Amino acid sequence: MKQQLWLTIITWLIYCIDQELYRAIDYLKEQVRVLIEQQDKQKKRILLTNRQRLRVAAKAKRLSRDMLDKTTVLFTPDTVIGWYRKLIAQKYDGSINRRNVGRPQISKEIITLVIQFKKQNQRWGYQKITDQLIYLGYHISKSAVKNILIENGFDPEPDLTVRSTWHEFIQSHLDVLAACDFFTVELLVNRTLVRCTVFFVIELASRKVFFAPIKPEPDGNYMSQIARILTDCEDGFLKGKRYLIHDRDPLYNTDGFTDILKDTGIKPLKLPAQSPDLNAYAERFVKSVKTECLDHLILSSVDQLEYVLEQYSQYYHHERIHQSLGRIIEPKYKIDCNAEIRCIERLGGLLKSYHRLAA
Repeated sequence: MKQQLWLTIITWLIYCIDQELYRAIDYLKEQVRVLIEQQDKQKKRILLTNRQRLRVAAKAKRLSRDMLDKTTVLFTPDTVIGWYRKLIAQKYDGSINRRNVGRPQISKEIITLVIQFKKQNQRWGYQKITDQLIYLGYHISKSAVKNILIENGFDPEPDLTVRSTWHEFIQSHLDVLAACDFFTVELLVNRTLVRCTVFFVIELASRKVFFAPIKPEPDGNYMSQIARILTDCEDGFLKGKRYLIHDRDPLYNTDGFTDILKDTGIKPLKLPAQSPDLNAYAERFVKSVKTECLDHLILSSVDQLEYVLEQYSQYYHHERIHQSLGRIIEPKYKIDCNAEIRCIERLGGLLKSYHRLAA
């Protein structure tokens, strides 16, 4: 009797509690519906952060599927369950430790180097370019280099039909090459113009210039004497040189001149007719000495001409900045970066240079 009474009381309490719980749930659901209606009027979606989704999914996990269907208003039960499964998947996701799949991307630096090597060395094929890159510390296969060349419009195979140009020949032999030439100067002697011939030799690598002793009308004996001066064993200007470029002037054909050069191991290179471009270094020096100096002077004797050429030689070697070299050939003055700038004048100010001279 007592057990039935207690069972009846407990059942009635559970019923009362369930009724109160259901009424609370209905009240909360109604508030959510009002919130949804307000959101619909503003035409905004309800967006949750990952933290908020975690909280909702953790609470939803405690409910049965039937209770979840009855209590979920803002989102469908499948959506909430999907969040929960996604959180589980993220916990065991190891993709951040996984390496990138597929072939690695080739850096732009390597592509630039491959194109640069091919442009500067047309006789190189993709195999030689690959070897050069590996030597420089880059990791790349020869097939990748081949594809880069093809994609940029280059033939990956070496171009064996390319011939050496005169410029390439000069650049590869600068240290053993010298060039010579004549130029003329008109002297005003006793109201008469007298043509005087000047012979010079220029080193192609250093741009140093040697002026031979001046003779108004050079001949074969003069050329032989000049050859002996140039090939002197101790301080000859052509010491260490292998080739001497010259034009087709008849003075070079004298036996004394060519024989002396050949006996000292220097081979004269006679240029084709009407090809001054092949002796460009010497021709450019003639323009420099005339436009910078001789065209602005009236000279009346060989002595004056020798003095002017000596002054220009000092200026040319020790004070003038050469654009092709980007520097002075042989700086003569000690430079102090904090010193005052001074102007050095030659030939009455015709030749000027500026330096920060040390005190």
